[in-house]
Amino acid sequence: MANEMRDCLIRQFETAWALTQFHLNGLATEECLWRPAHQGLHVHQDSDGRWRADWPEREDYDIGPSSIAWLTWHLGFWWSMVLDHSFGDGTLSREGVMWPGNADDVRAWIGQRQGQWRAALDQLTDDDLRSTQRTRWPLQDRPFGDVVAWVNIELTKNAAEIGYARFLHAVSKR
Repeated sequence: MANEMRDCLIRQFETAWALTQFHLNGLATEECLWRPAHQGLHVHQDSDGRWRADWPEREDYDIGPSSIAWLTWHLGFWWSMVLDHSFGDGTLSREGVMWPGNADDVRAWIGQRQGQWRAALDQLTDDDLRSTQRTRWPLQDRPFGDVVAWVNIELTKNAAEIGYARFLHAVSKR
């Protein structure tokens, strides 16, 4: 069993990705931009046409529920950060990650992250997963397998949040 740990983490990732795809399929821009409450994390279009995301100063329930646009931005943000800091030059920051602006581009953007991540995972060995060499964001001084497991959990969480917001949007139109 040469890469048993990697193969297990990839199987978990594939399950998380299937859930994510389920909630992204058919997603409309109107759903993304819908606000489930009068306050909550969202995206805003700048005068230059780029979509910037709110950043919470704290993580309390009273900040309100996030929009699907913000949730998809957040998913693309952390995945871009992990890819850049683990397999790139490690210079990407939150301010450099914009929301794509519509649901089709969101699916493409997140799909690109999935393809890059899966290709990177396929190249890893169990020894790589035990090493701390690639562990720079969001964890430090931990085996890289902890980062891979974190991605699986974070992806599942974001997919569930997007799905829940889609349910709320669907019934709000009645």
